[in-house]
Amino acid sequence: MARRAPTLASALLFVLALLLPLAGAALDLDTARSQGLVGEQTDGYVGAVKGEGSEDVRRLVSEVNAKRRAAYEQIAREQGTALEAVAALAGQKQIARMPAGTWIGDGGRWYQKK
Repeated sequence: MARRAPTLASALLFVLALLLPLAGAALDLDTARSQGLVGEQTDGYVGAVKGEGSEDVRRLVSEVNAKRRAAYEQIAREQGTALEAVAALAGQKQIARMPAGTWIGDGGRWYQKK
């Protein structure tokens, strides 16, 4: 039986599931989100909600975004699509999964999801 190539959406869901837990980080993503320190952005990456944040917040944002970018690049190569398109779709899916109260960044403007 022929093996089906993963769709962009299924590949993104797999990658997001892998990226959710960041064990071993001084500050983990779920905690930082729940404390309002970081939020999900529509471009598929996370950002510090208030300014640059503390050193721990900056480190967390950098680590998460580097892992996400690597995953998005791989998916973009496999799917033959633009990195930005993969990242934006991942951002939409991630935001949809977030509970009310999560900070969402949209082009430099932050708001809480209702």
